[in-house]
Amino acid sequence: MSRLVLASRNKGKLDELCWYLRDTSWELCLVSAYPQAPEVEEDGKTFRENAIKKATVTALALKEWSLADDSGLEVDALGGAPGVYSARYAGLDQNGERDDRRNNEKLLQNLTGVDSHQRTARFRSVIALASPTGKFWTAEGICEGYIGFEPRGEEGFGYDPLFNLPEFGQTMAELSPEVKNRFSHRAKAMEGFLPLLAKVTSGSGLHSG
Repeated sequence: MSRLVLASRNKGKLDELCWYLRDTSWELCLVSAYPQAPEVEEDGKTFRENAIKKATVTALALKEWSLADDSGLEVDALGGAPGVYSARYAGLDQNGERDDRRNNEKLLQNLTGVDSHQRTARFRSVIALASPTGKFWTAEGICEGYIGFEPRGEEGFGYDPLFNLPEFGQTMAELSPEVKNRFSHRAKAMEGFLPLLAKVTSGSGLHSG
C-alpha cells in the first residue's frame, strides 16, 4: 500500500477528500502529520496553478505521492470574484485562518442591489496529484448555482450556506454530506481524478500534464 499525503489543512476539505478516497488502496496521510512539510503560498492566478503548486511542492519536499485541491467560488456579477481569493476574501482572522462568516458577509454586501437573476455563480475545483519526483496530473469539476440573499443551512463550510442548487431548491449547507458529496464541484473533479489513482496503483503508464 502506498501513502498519499493530502496537502490541505482545511478540515472541511479534508473530510470530503477522505470520503471520496475511502475505497482506494492508498494509505491516506494528512500533511499536518509531517512537521517538515512546507507551508505553500497560494499565489497562482488560477485554481489549477495553485493545486499543482501545493501538490508538487509537498511531494518533492516529503518524497511522497501528494494530492491537493484548490477550489472556490466564481460569481458572475462580480466578474468571477472571489475566485482564487475565496478563502481569504474578507482577509484572515487573527490566527491567520480563513473566516467563513466574514467571507459570506462581504459577499452579500458586494451583491447588494443585485437581483436574483443576476446572482449566477459556480463552485470550481481542481485536484492535482503529484509524484515524489514532481510529475503531476489534474482533474477539474464545476457546479453551477446562484447566490442567495441570506445564509441557510448548517452543513458544509465556506460559502455553502449562500450557494443555492436550483435542482434541489436548497443551499449546499442544507444538503446532507452524502448528497453534497455526490453533486458538488469536488465530486465532479473526483470523477475524473479517481481513474488516475487507479492507473497509478496498477502501474499503468500515465503522462504528466
